Amino acid sequence: MKIKTLLSLLIMVPIFTIYAQNGYNVDLNIKTEPADKITLNETSIGISAYKNIDTKNKITNTLQYKNIGVKYNIENYDFKYNYNPYNSIKNTLIVTHLLTQKTTLNLEIEPTLNFQQNLNLSDLSVLGGLEINKIIDKNNTINIGVKRTNALGLPKITPTFSFYHKISEAATMTIGFPNSAITYSNNERNVFRLTNSFNGDFFNLDNTKYLDGNTATKASLSQITTALEYERNMDGNWFVNFKAGYDFNKKYQLSNHDNDNVYDFNIGNSYILNIGIKYKH
Repeated sequence: MKIKTLLSLLIMVPIFTIYAQNGYNVDLNIKTEPADKITLNETSIGISAYKNIDTKNKITNTLQYKNIGVKYNIENYDFKYNYNPYNSIKNTLIVTHLLTQKTTLNLEIEPTLNFQQNLNLSDLSVLGGLEINKIIDKNNTINIGVKRTNALGLPKITPTFSFYHKISEAATMTIGFPNSAITYSNNERNVFRLTNSFNGDFFNLDNTKYLDGNTATKASLSQITTALEYERNMDGNWFVNFKAGYDFNKKYQLSNHDNDNVYDFNIGNSYILNIGIKYKH
């Protein structure tokens, strides 16, 4: 299959979902992460739509483009100009099926294109998995599953789980992997969140790189992010989002075809600042 055909399919699926949708969101975010000698600047835009097929089935589709620029405060010419920027296009399709009144099955399929500047079919990876959501009572829900995900950097099959608890009418709590959060809303227009998440990205390099006799074919980023987030409903369908926090266990590495690490930038931990705007319909 030619890469143009693949791109057309990735774009057509969410377009069809939007035309047949019950609702959709458009999301734009700008984030900066200054670390020791290296600063990551990320811009992303996503379009998400959902459709209730019937009383038991729902489809949610999200198309997202992300660009990560890397600013190096180092003298190495090869690092400055050969490992920058990085791009990804992903389409996340989630099919939700109601098994019983309290049990839901979620099937997720996520084809992604992860590349620098030259896009090839070899840049295609397929992520996703299965999760089961079980309502215990009106205040408690558990979710368990298994996914192929890049939450730890390079794609890996990992278990996922979460426990949701409604603390009060204004506050909720979710504890699990890869995401945890405490959410509080003092009125219908303000939402505050304290979040902790495992998140990462990986990208195929345009050209095979040789470092001290080792071959690098992929770049990966991973971190554990703890952040305080504020979302404000500005007017009707428009929302703004501000997020500030800290990245722990932050890694920026190069690996070979076997996913073995061949170089570590020793990037160190970093602060993060994210500003976003969203339209919900």
